[in-house]
Amino acid sequence: MSLALSSPKTLSPFSFLCNPKPNPQNQIPKFATLNHNPDPIEHKSEHQTERGLKFDTGDTFFRHESATGRDLGVLAATLYKKSRGKLRVLDALCGCGVRSLRYLVEAEADFVLANDGNVDSRDVITANLSQVEEEEERWKVTLTDANRIMTECYMNRDFYDLIDIDSFGSDSSFLRSAINALRMDGLLYVTSTDGFSSGGRRPQQTLAAYGAYVRPMPYSNELGLRMLIGGVVRVASVMGYRVVPLFSYYSYHGPVFRVMLRVIRGKLPDSRHYGFISYCRDCGNSQEFSWEELGRICCPCSDSKVSVSLVVSGPLWTGPLHDAAYITDMLTLAKEWGWASSDTETDLDKLLNTMVAESDPRLPFGFINLDEVASRAKVNSPALKAVVSALQKEGYAVSRSHIESNALKTNCPMSECIRIAQELQQ
Repeated sequence: MSLALSSPKTLSPFSFLCNPKPNPQNQIPKFATLNHNPDPIEHKSEHQTERGLKFDTGDTFFRHESATGRDLGVLAATLYKKSRGKLRVLDALCGCGVRSLRYLVEAEADFVLANDGNVDSRDVITANLSQVEEEEERWKVTLTDANRIMTECYMNRDFYDLIDIDSFGSDSSFLRSAINALRMDGLLYVTSTDGFSSGGRRPQQTLAAYGAYVRPMPYSNELGLRMLIGGVVRVASVMGYRVVPLFSYYSYHGPVFRVMLRVIRGKLPDSRHYGFISYCRDCGNSQEFSWEELGRICCPCSDSKVSVSLVVSGPLWTGPLHDAAYITDMLTLAKEWGWASSDTETDLDKLLNTMVAESDPRLPFGFINLDEVASRAKVNSPALKAVVSALQKEGYAVSRSHIESNALKTNCPMSECIRIAQELQQ
């Protein structure tokens, strides 16, 4: 693949917006802007390198720490291309265009539509994507509202295999238009960066954005992933679709919650994996409740009586966060590319291996922080490896959490974790 610079064709900035007629050839112009500024804009040059690809960020918002999320997206896109033989990507909020560039070069996408709402980013995005030179044009740039471009694609029956929405905050307004523009059985990569909502400090905000009332719980960052998936489940169900999480990724910077979902036809059977989660501040145990159990939510430690110590959040996604087989395929591909190694374990290697372990169907939602266990047991915080070994010896399912370093996912109740911690201390 040639990476020589080339000059893309120039089209009228109004040609796309002023032509409401469907385009049977799916010819979307490279530049579609809501406002036209004839004066040239000077941008600062900020050259970066990621996975060997050079690009310019200019004045756009860019984080090096988000590279892992981009790695995961590229791996998933490549697996799709290998299984289907084709790949069309819509990068709805592309920023400087680095994701679009990586989908083109690394995932070898057949076509990428790179869109951003900032009209001043045109030159930066175009310069980055111009590194990809082919006989047939493999990319286009539009500069307009993400919902507008996805709706236009849907109206023109211009469907995409993967839609990447790297949005800010808890903006869920893109979900319906994204599902409309997605090819059936396609991949939807969604984002939230609202740590206040996942922490239960903005329950009205999560109710408005994702249809879930979230309250403070010890595993709030996992709740962030579950409220995001639950929001997509709700929107997809209204449209007659259901979603399957392929992987769910949390990163502390931001924070950032990213989830890759497969969208398929058919509603979620019997509201399975879409319900309510409780946490008891007294005993430290968590439980899952279905819609049918509403009104009967209580904790065993309160003798089946209503307890003020019980905190309930929902409805949320309560099912698995990852597909183990899919993550294994991603790990295999990462090793082929040299992104992960069995000899010298990389951060991506550790992450994917932890995700595989987290996919154990015996593991419930949430995790147990060892500092909380130590506090309840009135001992020093035990070593994580020692607790894992003790839990496994007693027959419990257990794995590390990719979300929090000093926490474990396990089907062991809190009371038993306290006992084990005390025994380890002795």
